[in-house]
Amino acid sequence: MSLSKTLLGLISIITFSIMMVSFAVKQKDDGEVTFIIPKGWPKPAYDFKKNPVTQEGFKLGRKLFFDPVLSRDSSISCNSCHTQFSAFTHVDHSVSHGINGLKGTRNSSTIFNMAWNTSFMWDGRVKTLEEQPINPITNPVEMNNTMENIVIKLNQSSTYKEDFNKAFGKGTITSQKVLKALAEFLVSLESYTSKYDKVIVLKSKDIYFTEDEKEGLQIFRNHCAQCHKEPLFTDYRFKNIGLKVIPAYLDYGRMLITHDPKDSLLFKIPSLRNVAASYPYMHDGRFNTLEEVIDHYRSGIIQSPTLAPELSEPLNINNKQKEQLIAFLNTLTDDKFLYDIRFRNWAR
Repeated sequence: MSLSKTLLGLISIITFSIMMVSFAVKQKDDGEVTFIIPKGWPKPAYDFKKNPVTQEGFKLGRKLFFDPVLSRDSSISCNSCHTQFSAFTHVDHSVSHGINGLKGTRNSSTIFNMAWNTSFMWDGRVKTLEEQPINPITNPVEMNNTMENIVIKLNQSSTYKEDFNKAFGKGTITSQKVLKALAEFLVSLESYTSKYDKVIVLKSKDIYFTEDEKEGLQIFRNHCAQCHKEPLFTDYRFKNIGLKVIPAYLDYGRMLITHDPKDSLLFKIPSLRNVAASYPYMHDGRFNTLEEVIDHYRSGIIQSPTLAPELSEPLNINNKQKEQLIAFLNTLTDDKFLYDIRFRNWAR
């Protein structure tokens, strides 16, 4: 049986319901990509009609994602700060490192389930997935490049010319095509096959929660689910969770974009899927462990006028309950996604 057929069979087994939207992209080297809306999930915000995912578009986007050609000095790629085994974030540094070792002020975000995002970046400054890569590409302490420079370099490559012709038809490589290709890859990074999904959604008879995981789920639903709503484990709002401002960064979150004092210290609520694999935590990577994160909510919240009302009282759980909550959070790890060969660098 071919690899493509084998992967298609596996996907059929884990499909949770009739798909509202679907596409299948057969690939000779690494199987098949199928977009799925799992049972109980909302309709994606992403408009596939404006940028449908194709076999060649996905492969081109993946190639660009791993290629340091996007940075001014060709020293770093998107993958440099977004590695698959960590849910496409960066576990080596609290904040992103760009060209020449320059440090940013924020931790790189995870990349998965992008089709459901209504905005991007920690402060929501970007509204579409196609526009999102422009920020790291042009940021002087990240890739420090321009779309114009990238287009010039790509048009000088006979290999890339062939790739773009296959994906978008014959013609000159443009910045719009570059961004569309990247979006085709990024929107295909879906995570929905964790233990949580198999137990709660599939109701598998062979996979079940331990007693600690069961208790942890109830603790989560009682104390965390207001902001980290199932099944996406976020509602994509912006909240002030009571973090102390680090003097070196003076990062006041969404207010830097809206200039509205009511948005002071508000940051986007991240999804908790794959949270055990995507440390360090918070917008500036200040916490290295889930224990530290939970302890912040138990005793470290800084009061301020914009503090989320859900956090007006500290998290009242004991040490045993903290362990149970972490046990549940570990069930959100999606190993199939973290090690899926379809999302690896096949250009090597």
